[in-house]
Amino acid sequence: MVNELFLLAADETLVAASRPVAPYVVVLWGAAVLIVGLLLFNYLTRAGTIARATIKEAVRQPVFLLLLGTSALIILANTYVPFFSMGDDTKMFMDCGLATILICSLLLSVWTASISVADEIEGKTAMTLLSKPITRRQFIVGKYLGIVQGSLLLILISGAIFFVFTYYKFGYDYRESGKGSLELFNWTAVSWAPFEIPMPLENRLNASLQILPGLALIFMEMTLMTGVSVAISTRLPMLVNIVSCFAIFVIGHLTPVLVRSALKDQVFVKFVAQLLATILPSLDNFNMSAAVATGKVIPADYIGLSAVYCVAYALAAMLLAFILFEDRDLA
Repeated sequence: MVNELFLLAADETLVAASRPVAPYVVVLWGAAVLIVGLLLFNYLTRAGTIARATIKEAVRQPVFLLLLGTSALIILANTYVPFFSMGDDTKMFMDCGLATILICSLLLSVWTASISVADEIEGKTAMTLLSKPITRRQFIVGKYLGIVQGSLLLILISGAIFFVFTYYKFGYDYRESGKGSLELFNWTAVSWAPFEIPMPLENRLNASLQILPGLALIFMEMTLMTGVSVAISTRLPMLVNIVSCFAIFVIGHLTPVLVRSALKDQVFVKFVAQLLATILPSLDNFNMSAAVATGKVIPADYIGLSAVYCVAYALAAMLLAFILFEDRDLA
């Protein structure tokens, strides 16, 4: 049922979207509101103290720099590697870049959840924290939002690198395809400055702005999977958590295919497919590879619907984490 709603909303809003700048404005305003809200939470609540410590833990670990460097190197390499896509190299570059940032952010969030939650519980560090005026629910919420913010930092840095290289890649492919050359900037004279200032070219800038909705959906998918990982980490060790999250990630992207499978006429297959689609997150709703490949703009309505689904499932995952951690023996 959820998949049908997303498909219906996508079809209607893709046709109805007449001003392509609207999604980018919504993403930027949403990011600003989110960052302000997270900062207020970090410095005005007890759980925010745990969140700040978790952010530092996520950023200081070597895997953060490793994933950040890996994503930057892949984006740099894809800028000059030909995709042999018959003039659509920029779209392929955007698709590969978004997939790279998604995988790196998910790896960071699952790894940090395993270390910050599971290892602290097994190592009795959580018992020391809970001996202070901090409840178990505040501990879980602080850990969850700290992991989300650490992964958000990775997405912001990688996304900024990706934005710049997308701006450059558009002109590079334009020249390589024999259409001529494009300047990096348009030097424009303004009345309030005694010299010309560089202004971005509209076609280059539009190509770069297309990745912003995709980055927003990547953040939503990472937020959702982080909630699932934190819930699993309250009871299971690191290896089981990583394997479980990988399985959920794969099945979550395959649930639409399973539901629409040719074998759905069989009662058992239909039941299992609908059960998985109901219980597990429908992660394919956050996959915008098809929209990027066809050059369609991801509308603001779809982003809003995805955000509602992300928040609802993340809250459900947090409730499950509260239940699993409430009677966990820490001694």
